[in-house]
Amino acid sequence: MSQPAVSKQVTRHGPGSPPPLTELALDQHDTPWLEGRLWGLAEAISETLRHDARCTRFVDALGRGRKRLTPPNVDALRRLVEEDLRLHRTELPGGYRTAYDVISRRLDVPADVTATGSASVRRTLAHRIQRDRLRDGS
Repeated sequence: MSQPAVSKQVTRHGPGSPPPLTELALDQHDTPWLEGRLWGLAEAISETLRHDARCTRFVDALGRGRKRLTPPNVDALRRLVEEDLRLHRTELPGGYRTAYDVISRRLDVPADVTATGSASVRRTLAHRIQRDRLRDGS
């Protein structure tokens, strides 16, 4: 989904509009949502480490649309994020490790969840929400 299309989806539920039909809590269990959270976490790690993170090139490729979050790519991103969390333990906030642990556990044991909405929109919304929560420190 293109950035203008995602922006349209996000602004559709802005101030003064009716609330979305689905609750946009960070704690959802469907695979696209978890992939979006992983992407958001990787992007936050990359920015926190001033682009010296191992996951930086992968995140840049995702952002430019050169890579997609396919199962093999999700596994590769998970390995890169894990390595960054291990190598830069002292430089990264503890909330990053906690978020990764939750995401990783849920990706390992997928739940039978039928989510409404397209996978790409859910992935992008999860990405943005994860980034905002990490930035706010919650």
